[in-house]
Amino acid sequence: MEKRSHNIPILCIFHYLLVVSNMNLSSKMAVAQTIPIRVGVILDMDGYGEMAFNCLSMALSDFYSTHAHYKTRLVLTTRPPKADVISAAAAGLDLLKNVQVQAILGPTFSAQASFLISLGEKAQVPIISFSATSPSLSSTRSPYFARATLSDASQVDAIGAVVEAFGWREVVPVYEENDFGEGIMPYLSDALVRANARVPYRSVIPPLATDDQIEAELYKLMTMQTRVFVVHMMSALASRLFVIARRVGLMSPGCAWIMTNGVTDELEYLDRSVMESMLGVVGVRYYVPRSKERESFETRFSKQVLVGDKLSIFGLWAYDAATALAIAAEKAGLKDVNYTRTSTNATELEGFGVSGDGPSLIKALSNTTFTGLAGSFSLVDGELEAPPLEIVNFVGHGVRGIGYWTKESGIVKELNPKSSNTDADSTPKSRLGSIIWPGDTTSWPRGWVIPTNKKKLRVGVPVKAGFTEFVGVTWNADNSTRVEGYCIDVFEAVMAALPYDVSYDYIPFAYPNHTTAGDYNSLTYQVFLGKYDIVAGDVTIVANRSQYVDFTLPYTESGVAMIVPMRDDKRKNAWIFLKPLTWELWVTSFCSFVFIGFLIWILEHRINDDFRGPFWYHVGMIFWFSFSTMVFAHKERVLSNLSRIVLVVWFLVVLILTQSYTASLASMLTVQKLQPTVTDVNSLIRKSETVGYMQGSFVFGFLKKKFDESRLLEYDSPEKLDELLSSGRIAAAFHEVPYIKLFLGKYCSKYTMIAINKANGFGIAFPIGSPMVKDVSRAILTVTEGPKMAEMERKWLGGVNNCLDLNELASPNKNLGVGSFWGLFLIVGVVGMVVLIVYVGKFVRENWGECDANATMWQRIVELMHKFDDKDENSHTFKKDGCRGDCGGQSPLLVSMASPRTNGPPSPSPSSGFLSPVQGREIEFY
Repeated sequence: MEKRSHNIPILCIFHYLLVVSNMNLSSKMAVAQTIPIRVGVILDMDGYGEMAFNCLSMALSDFYSTHAHYKTRLVLTTRPPKADVISAAAAGLDLLKNVQVQAILGPTFSAQASFLISLGEKAQVPIISFSATSPSLSSTRSPYFARATLSDASQVDAIGAVVEAFGWREVVPVYEENDFGEGIMPYLSDALVRANARVPYRSVIPPLATDDQIEAELYKLMTMQTRVFVVHMMSALASRLFVIARRVGLMSPGCAWIMTNGVTDELEYLDRSVMESMLGVVGVRYYVPRSKERESFETRFSKQVLVGDKLSIFGLWAYDAATALAIAAEKAGLKDVNYTRTSTNATELEGFGVSGDGPSLIKALSNTTFTGLAGSFSLVDGELEAPPLEIVNFVGHGVRGIGYWTKESGIVKELNPKSSNTDADSTPKSRLGSIIWPGDTTSWPRGWVIPTNKKKLRVGVPVKAGFTEFVGVTWNADNSTRVEGYCIDVFEAVMAALPYDVSYDYIPFAYPNHTTAGDYNSLTYQVFLGKYDIVAGDVTIVANRSQYVDFTLPYTESGVAMIVPMRDDKRKNAWIFLKPLTWELWVTSFCSFVFIGFLIWILEHRINDDFRGPFWYHVGMIFWFSFSTMVFAHKERVLSNLSRIVLVVWFLVVLILTQSYTASLASMLTVQKLQPTVTDVNSLIRKSETVGYMQGSFVFGFLKKKFDESRLLEYDSPEKLDELLSSGRIAAAFHEVPYIKLFLGKYCSKYTMIAINKANGFGIAFPIGSPMVKDVSRAILTVTEGPKMAEMERKWLGGVNNCLDLNELASPNKNLGVGSFWGLFLIVGVVGMVVLIVYVGKFVRENWGECDANATMWQRIVELMHKFDDKDENSHTFKKDGCRGDCGGQSPLLVSMASPRTNGPPSPSPSSGFLSPVQGREIEFY
């Protein structure tokens, strides 16, 4: 037993060595049994290409070290194209014809990929690119093309969001003159349109442009007013661009530069001096989440590759592309070589076969999903799904993140899927972090300037004969012009309120003979034609003009009104006493008087002799009593307490109604001396009256829709308008409120103004999309809210307020209507109905039992009606003991109280101050 125990360790060691040797043998046999899959690699072996190739090699090494059981092994065959399109095509032909590769990784540039994709489609060999980003390359047109990177078009919406967040209205793209630069332009233009921005100019720079050529293009940009630029080019050309831009002064305050990922994803290749020249640039780049695998790979990459190689996001995409291709090759079950020739008479260019495994390989690649170093790898229609984009700010020595952009939420502060970053009250601009702009300032640029080397702005002004207080143009002997007026002073004050200097010249809209060249519509249309940069003057903001110009905010009050003559109303209408109340109120009052009279008769006629008599006496009493209450002249006493309740409420209504009537009538007879001859437009239309309008005004188009043109007369001055109205040639004139103010300032005793329509006031016209509109509108608010506006009004329109308050337009007298008294009528109606119900209920309760018990319901009702018309002999008003008709002027109630029916003790002496008690009597109150 002891000897046997000594052999156990030896047996264990032998067993371990046997297992290890079997594993090594199995591994060698597995390697010997793997199928090599030839994969071509077309990369320029410069710094960038070598970095990408190292990532490909490391990806396959890492993958097969953890997937040793896979039967397929990718074997890379490299063909460097020397940064040339033709060389890339030759390399592709060599790989397809001579090497017969099953797939191709590359090429580096989009221009190289275009022809290579066509070759791959013909040979049915997948072309997988991890650096060709041009949107013109599409897998929908080339089914054998797979983009293992992101299209440049996936970042344009983020750029548009930044532009929209800061309210920039014009953007100049600066891009490289090749497939890489031009491919994004259609998508970028659409994104800017969605952001309410336009592209006035495109700056195209050749890849091999000299410094002098770049400088000349930048000086050309300086002659333009736009100062927002979107740069899309490779890092080599962009580095030179920003160094020169800083030198010529385009990296100064007021400028905004936005960079695409062409540079922001390759910051590792930029020199420090270049980074300093890009101070203030805002860029977008694809967000790559940090992971342990990525950090481990970056550490190994820095140790294994040459010192000069620097890892970028394209290296991560290359790593993921190689991994995805290795997975797809295993899924597709590829064989070593499976090419078939399609023609024996093919030319040298077409002398390659067709891969039999290509369809299955591209299908397997499309279905491959995993989490790689650059994030989730999943091809949708042959393209990687776009991740969020990070918005960064160049701060001189590097970049710092200021926000993110996602397709779902737009600009957000943080990427936090558990909570919302888009506060409903926040704006996209407020969700961005603090930004350092060019010129080392934190004040966000306006996005445009008035170029110092540009000619003065051409300001068109109207020419007219009348109303020169608004705009007046006079020609001097040397044919020079002098432009002045209220609108001109406002325009100059607004220009002076801008935060920058603006030079301009006035250009009258006139023929050589100094007569007007057209109406206001024609004047504003000159801005659209480019003959004027601005139109200033008494130009009204209307819808049809806004189709070809942009207006600022109005600087005058709005409205179109009617000017009508006033007539002296000393000869009062014979029926003026009816005017204080509307017909509805007259009818309502009459019905109320009748109702109250009838109600009092019901309550009094059984107990009050004043309300008894023949039928017509009853009718007369109803009307007499009710209408006499209007002047409180009724002599009949009411004996029922219910009647008194009704009359108390009714007297209140009558008092208020009569006092209101008296006040209104007095106002009509004493205060209002003048009345407009016309109060509404419809009366003019019905009578086919002739009306006037100012020459060149948009009001003419408004009147044509309502009046026959033969009934329209134009005038060009206040004097002409006064002549037309005074002579009766026109019944009214239609004009804008500012002009009417001026006119009534001179003729306020003869005419008045009646508002009929709304308008938007006077504004300043600019070309559509002009960035000046926003700044000028702000300046208008500053001027109109300040004291200077009142000074200009007093200077040019000073006579207006001396005559009348034109803030209140003339209008006919308002008659008193039911709406002013319906509450009073409601109260008296409710009280009357309640009293009537109480009285009728009490009457039925007291007399129902006296009706014939055997009678029908209808017979009982008829009997009650007869009783209702009879005198109530039991009422205290008819009970007169001992005097039956004459109680010495005393109340029957007092007489009955003084003469009791039963014998009792003698009454106290008068000096006692007490009446004798009433025995066996019941005192009733009605």
